[in-house]
Amino acid sequence: MNAALELARQAMTTGDVPVGAIVINAAGEIVGSGNNLREFDNDPTAHAEIVAMREAALVAENWRLDDHTLIVTLEPCAMCAGAIAQSRIKKVIFGAWDEKAGAVGSVWDILRDPRAPHKVEVVSGVLEEQCAGILKEFFQQQR
Repeated sequence: MNAALELARQAMTTGDVPVGAIVINAAGEIVGSGNNLREFDNDPTAHAEIVAMREAALVAENWRLDDHTLIVTLEPCAMCAGAIAQSRIKKVIFGAWDEKAGAVGSVWDILRDPRAPHKVEVVSGVLEEQCAGILKEFFQQQR
């Protein structure tokens, strides 16, 4: 999570919401990393999770990331949760809850919906205070 937090801090330099994500393979190696790049790339899909999963899929030379873990500083949104499910990520670990748009337990629970064909293990609240703190700091600066 500390690596994801460092990536989140980097997003602040581009004016993007500070969210960072890494993907690790079964050996525990970081094979994908990213931070929000929506503002920087003018790309509505450039969320940290998507950026990290794209990189991991290139490294794996496979879109199926079924033996990988995604670690992200903020609860994934519906778009990212859908991409996580499609990529067959095995496990998601996140820090801060997103009470407005979270799709892994707070507003929706896409990854653990009983109708979903692929189940994902979810661990929440890892370094939650630090993850939430960087977001609070960012939004206070915006006001």
